[in-house]
Parts: sequence; C-alpha cells; structure tokens
Amino acid sequence: MREGELKPDADQVRTVAELERLYLELIDFAGAKKKGFSVKNGWLAGFFRWFSNEKKPPRGIYLYGGVGRGKSMLMDLFFSVVPLTSKRRVHFHEFMLDIHARLEAVHSLSTKTRIQLGEQACIEDPISVVAKQIADETTILCFDELQVTDIADAMVVARLFKELFDQGVIVIATSNRAPEDLYKNGLNRQRFVPFIERIKDTMTIVPLNGPTDYRYDRLKGAEIYFFPVNEETTAKLSATFFRLTDRSVEDRDKVPSEELTVQGRTLFVPKAARGVAVFSFKRLCANPLGSVDYLLIARTYHTIIMVAIPQFSEENSNEATRFVTLIDVLYEHGVKFLCSAAVPPQSLYQGGNSCFEFERTVSRLIEMQSEDYLARGHGKQIAE
Repeated sequence: MREGELKPDADQVRTVAELERLYLELIDFAGAKKKGFSVKNGWLAGFFRWFSNEKKPPRGIYLYGGVGRGKSMLMDLFFSVVPLTSKRRVHFHEFMLDIHARLEAVHSLSTKTRIQLGEQACIEDPISVVAKQIADETTILCFDELQVTDIADAMVVARLFKELFDQGVIVIATSNRAPEDLYKNGLNRQRFVPFIERIKDTMTIVPLNGPTDYRYDRLKGAEIYFFPVNEETTAKLSATFFRLTDRSVEDRDKVPSEELTVQGRTLFVPKAARGVAVFSFKRLCANPLGSVDYLLIARTYHTIIMVAIPQFSEENSNEATRFVTLIDVLYEHGVKFLCSAAVPPQSLYQGGNSCFEFERTVSRLIEMQSEDYLARGHGKQIAE
C-alpha cells in the first residue's frame, strides 16, 4: 500500500478479527495444522471432510458494503495466507459460467445414459453432481462480487449452494448488497428467499461500510482520458494502473495475464490485477467480438484501461460499432474506463453515416470522467 493511504477504519478492524477467527477454525477443521501438511485436492480433501464430520464446519463470512471499502483486498489477504491447497478464489460471475458449463456437460452425459439404459433409468440430479464435483475439489470457496440478477442464476444458486453447504464447503463472499437485498424485485423471488435465510444461518454477516472509498480516492481528480497517443500519455496511463493495483512500476513485468471463457472461446486479458484489466483497442474492437464478450468483461472487472483508440471514420466503421457497444456495456455496469486516444472525445468520429449514433458514445465518455460516475458502484445500474 502507498504510504499514508490506509486510514483508521473500525469496520475493517472488525472484519480482520472475523477473518482471523475463520482462519483458526478452518485449520482445526481441516486437520492441516495438526497433521503438518496442507490439504490436497480431490479425494484427500474429501477424506478430511469425512474425517472431520463430527465437527460442525466453521461459519463462512459474507462481507458486504459500498464500493472501494476494502472487501476484496481483505478477502484476498485471507486467501493468500490460508495454508490449504484445496481452496479457490473466483469472481462470482466467472464461477457461474463454470457452473453452467458443468451442468451442460452433466446433462449431456445424463441424456446419453438415459438413451443407453432406457427412459425409466434413474439419473442423479445434475446440480447435485456438480455440487459434489466442487466439494471434492475445494474446502473453501472465496467469491468476489456475489450478485444475482436473472432468474436462471437465481434458481441454480439457491439449489447449488444448499448442496455445497450440506457437504461442508466453507464460503467467503463479498458483495455490494446485504443478503436480504440479493435478487431484489426479481422474478419468482420467493423461491430464492430460502437461500438468503441459509446464508444467514451458515455465514457470519459482516458489514464493511467504512468512511473511505479507496478506489474512488485513487481516481478522484485523476486524469481519465489521455490524448494523443504517445510515450508521455502511455506512461501516465501506466502509472495510473500501478496506483490502482498497489503495484510498483518496477514490477511491470510481473503483472499477470488472465483468460476468460466466453461461450467456449478463450478471451485473453493481457494484464489484470485487483479488478483492473488492460486491453489494447485492437484486441477488443478490431477482433470479431460482441456484446457477450463485453458483458463478461464488464462483470469481471471494475476498471478497464484501453490503449491507443484511433480516430474513427467510414474506413474503420466496424471497429467504431464495436467500440460503441463496448462503451454502452461498460457504462451500464458502472465500469471505470481509462484510455489513451488519438483525439479528444468530441473529435473521435469524423465524417460518415454514423456520426449521429456516435454522439451518445461521446456523451457517455465525457460522463464517465465525472465524479458522480466515478463514485458509482461496480454493477450499479443507472436506475438504481
């Protein structure tokens, strides 16, 4: 952390105490400390759950509060020190994509089995099968940005997590919403309410609403839109990335890349850390990507940095169309957008038939530099 940036925060102190409680109970529950080695994946993790079945699993933790209060940071610190190898830290949306892929695979296998054995064959519930797979792989699951927005996910989440909790999987989750506000006003929400009650029964609810929005503090007053594209603006944009991710410029070669899976395809993220991702304009807008790709990016990262946006005309209208779609998706999900571009926003599109349509994009690019927009929470819709 940068010197002098962290401030006294009673909510964070309480959160650390709760995480320490879980840390100690988790070690005891898994038997790792007494046995002198880390719990491995697969059958050994399952063995320890069986061996410890006389003990009640430790209560998980549900961290919720405003954006930038340190929820992800504290969970990541906890995850880094827990001496278990059967652990997983994942963005909740990425986790749900994995779950839907597993369910599809199990369903396909079940269909084939029914055909082989006859339609009356008893096939195990796919959600139970997937829950067992997850439970065999991990002792503790850490979810970042738990949120449920559609009925398909709501129904899967309610049933899946009941199975996971029943099998002793311990969960830590961060969210911008209190449990009772999950899937608020959603279709058939009454079927989701039992999951909320299970969260309250199984996890310790910890509010984290300290006085400092660290993410906003780092962007407040900072330059967001850099032009033209040259060594100076590139260096400034790079410095902003390192400030946002608590990394030193000297560690530029150590910043990891990531991969996202979109409908069976792999989307490469050149640099990503602490919810901030860096892309070139060409990677996102010169390649044949669409709204489904941009939606996954918007749900996975709270801040996007794009390098080298060109000036648009009829000659690169396809790239302009993709850029418009990207900005629409990022804007609707409250994603912070930093970039370097050839020209100011008002001059991005010159000539051609799409000038009028591009005016909304220019307006949004300007609004996305405002303090009101920067103070919006990630995933917060305009209407909220």
